[in-house]
Amino acid sequence: MRILEHEIVYRGEDVMSLLADRKIIVCGAGAIGSNLVDNMVRQGFRKITVIDDDRVESHNIHTQIWNKRDAGILKVQALKNNVFNSMQVSIEAQKLRLTEETVPKLLSKGSIVIDGFDNSDSRKIVSEYCRNNGIECLHVGLYENYAEIIWNERYIIQDDAQAADVCEYPLARNVILLAISVATEVLIRFISQGRKEQYTITLGDFRICHKE
Repeated sequence: MRILEHEIVYRGEDVMSLLADRKIIVCGAGAIGSNLVDNMVRQGFRKITVIDDDRVESHNIHTQIWNKRDAGILKVQALKNNVFNSMQVSIEAQKLRLTEETVPKLLSKGSIVIDGFDNSDSRKIVSEYCRNNGIECLHVGLYENYAEIIWNERYIIQDDAQAADVCEYPLARNVILLAISVATEVLIRFISQGRKEQYTITLGDFRICHKE
């Protein structure tokens, strides 16, 4: 049985081929990025680059995909090892910090950029570079029990001073996984149907809302 047999039956060979061929660049390998990449490779994505220069810390384990043996390893390397072991997919690991100086080397036209950074400075660099260079960009953001999945055309950068650390929120993993599931489906619908959908998620009242 093929490893993606159920996805092939559900989505069809044509869609699966589109997913496998589309280049995706994921900015950040933390709560959003690590879980998103793990989910994407299990649904047929194959051409993935991940950008991050942080290392795995013990407090990352409960909201991200790491195990105790990963502590101290660069997140992109741990993620590369993880998805190869689970799905035999080899992702490209960029062990660099995304800055105004490095962004032209890291983000390329023809790709879809996923912004999963946890600070407004990095999100601003990604948003502005993609907007100015005609690169498709999907932002996946978290705040306490709230998440949003927004395309760059409608994205508003939040002030870090207004944000809390979602990784310390007791139900953080649930809102993270909801956001990841919705974001993956939004990405698939854009690639397969050309539809750009945006959603907000609130865990307190357990709502997923489509934004017109």
